[in-house]
Amino acid sequence: MTTRSGPDAVDSGRSDQGLDAVMSERRRLINLAYRLLGSLAEAEDAVQETYARWYAMRRQQQEAIESPGAWLTTVASRICLNLLGSARARRETYVGEWIPEPLPEPTEWISGRPGGATLDPADRVTLDESVNLAFMVVLESMTPAERVAFILHDVFRYSFAEVAEIVGRTPAACRQLASSARRRIRDSQPSAATAAQRAGIVKEFKQAWEAKDIDALIGLLDPDATAIGDGGGLATTFLDPIEGGEQIAHAWIEITRRRPGNMTFLERTVNGQPGVVAEQDGVIVTVFAFEVAGEKIKRIWVVRNPEKLRRWTTR
Repeated sequence: MTTRSGPDAVDSGRSDQGLDAVMSERRRLINLAYRLLGSLAEAEDAVQETYARWYAMRRQQQEAIESPGAWLTTVASRICLNLLGSARARRETYVGEWIPEPLPEPTEWISGRPGGATLDPADRVTLDESVNLAFMVVLESMTPAERVAFILHDVFRYSFAEVAEIVGRTPAACRQLASSARRRIRDSQPSAATAAQRAGIVKEFKQAWEAKDIDALIGLLDPDATAIGDGGGLATTFLDPIEGGEQIAHAWIEITRRRPGNMTFLERTVNGQPGVVAEQDGVIVTVFAFEVAGEKIKRIWVVRNPEKLRRWTTR
């Protein structure tokens, strides 16, 4: 990636090699910021702010930094830590439930920019277990400091001494924060299900849903299942979670009855896991993500907020 902007456009003395070394960190920073913030749009803004601070420095200041990558990580993490604090206040006024921004497979990403140009590979998030939606939802329950300490140490393998430098606490305190975060993760983890089992159950759910087979739907849902919708006040959805497998099954049958004739349901990967999307007139308008516990669906997340579906825009 060799795009130049800001002070770099004026400072012709800076070497392409040095610029490339700094910009090569972008993908890692996007990966980090998305896991910390749960929003790719906010992650991109945080990384842009990080680079703005880098280019605001004089060349001599930049050259005095022994590890630009470590500097960028520290600044990006601190920006995210501050954003997490303010995000909690913002989400108190959010209309309905707030669900992390779902992501499609990187190969499916289409830019919302004019001309339909595909996203730069550096802007893509690596989809592993640390970004499945169930995991991201648990991260939302953590304090900002817990989340940052856990992600930096357990996911990105920074030492607690390095984490302490970033969050402004002692290594011992950071160890305790990560330990607390780990307990939250363990307490929330469902019974193990293989990738094939998850895919099969989601496929069966979609087929039963389209067939309006209420008994089959109830059989696939855990009796204590929960469905959560996120329209953000910008799209119609249920504001309060739906509790109970039978109640969810009836709600999903009603969704099928009310859907427009030009809407289709398609199987898609959501944050690396089997999911379903609703497509209308060639545009994806809803993303359904699932948590499977054993052989039952334990949770369904329904994202309809169009601001969180920009990555799903089809050609």
